[in-house]
Amino acid sequence: MFDVIGKRRWFYLISLIITIPGLIFIALTPLTGGKVGLQFSIDFTGGTVWEIHFANGAPSTAQVQAIMAAQDLPGTAAITTAGDKSYVLIRTEQIGLAEFPNASPSPGASGVPSSSASPEASASAAPASPAAVSTLPPGSSVPPASPGASAEASAGPSSSPGASGAVVPGASPSPSASPGAGGVIGLPTTGKLADLRFALEDKFGPIDEVRQEANIGPIISAELAQQALLLIVLGSIGILAWVTFRFQDFRMGATAIAALIHDVLVVVGTFAILGTFIGLQVDALFVTAMLTVIGFSVHDTIVVYDRIRENRIRHAGEPFDAIVNHSLLQTIGRSLNTSLTTILVLTALLLFGAEATRAFVFAMALGILSGTYSSIFNASSLLVDWHLRDDRRREREFAVARGR
Repeated sequence: MFDVIGKRRWFYLISLIITIPGLIFIALTPLTGGKVGLQFSIDFTGGTVWEIHFANGAPSTAQVQAIMAAQDLPGTAAITTAGDKSYVLIRTEQIGLAEFPNASPSPGASGVPSSSASPEASASAAPASPAAVSTLPPGSSVPPASPGASAEASAGPSSSPGASGAVVPGASPSPSASPGAGGVIGLPTTGKLADLRFALEDKFGPIDEVRQEANIGPIISAELAQQALLLIVLGSIGILAWVTFRFQDFRMGATAIAALIHDVLVVVGTFAILGTFIGLQVDALFVTAMLTVIGFSVHDTIVVYDRIRENRIRHAGEPFDAIVNHSLLQTIGRSLNTSLTTILVLTALLLFGAEATRAFVFAMALGILSGTYSSIFNASSLLVDWHLRDDRRREREFAVARGR
């Protein structure tokens, strides 16, 4: 019979080897101003998110990031999928949303043709350029010309060719502005985001869809960070209270939390190391992954503790460390099988899933592996050491009492 508890010092050493490098990189995060250690996404730091689709197909993330670097915009780019479409998800510093002029059409400013001698002429007029149509808010449709505008247009039945379509003052030409081509509502026309848009279209062709555009300010991101920390702390306190109540033993609750902290340090430390070398970021989904990992880790620990409680009744009189070791060997197969099936699914998602969720899936997989290890080799071993220490303390107190 394999003596897991007897070799617990080796398992403690393995845990230290795994967690200490991560702790060092976590500590370096505030000391280096974020240059080394955890790399937080705009969910925590604030910034702009822009998700777009190119008519000619999505470019690579490296190509998009090269354009962003040329525009002096720090940030990242990722490829996301929805159905059969591939989108480019751009995250950068806070540069503001698309700046749209007033949506109500007026001659020479709105992008709606300023002259139409008759209904037939209006129907045959060339559609507005994308730069002009993009002056409408995202999700709006092109409104029909107002009666006033029609009256002005009909005042001159023989309009000159140059008056067939108004040009937006100050709108920069883009590759998507071709005669007769339909416009894309939601594309920026001014500001840094517009400059990035035109640079991307010059290189990769026209943008035909804006799927997402959001601006996250520093106040919202600070609140999100506080809420994430609060969720993890409250979850840990709730777990401690429940396990203590369930087994009527504070030591079981405390060692379950110790194993949980081990798993959190493994995942966060790994993200700190990989964030330093490959730019892996911590985003809002990371918090969801951590909460899931916490629940999974405690679930495995509770299974082991429940078997320990049963065996203490069945094998009364045996040493506590022998009972724990026997309980571990009875439950280790179940723990490994549960973790293996979950890891297989997460591996498939990691290899073939969307780019936007890979960091989340990676955190989940890493946390489940760590949770399985800590439940078997750390939580129960810590419980045994705590029991042995209490037994030695009681023996000393009894010896002192007898000596009196």
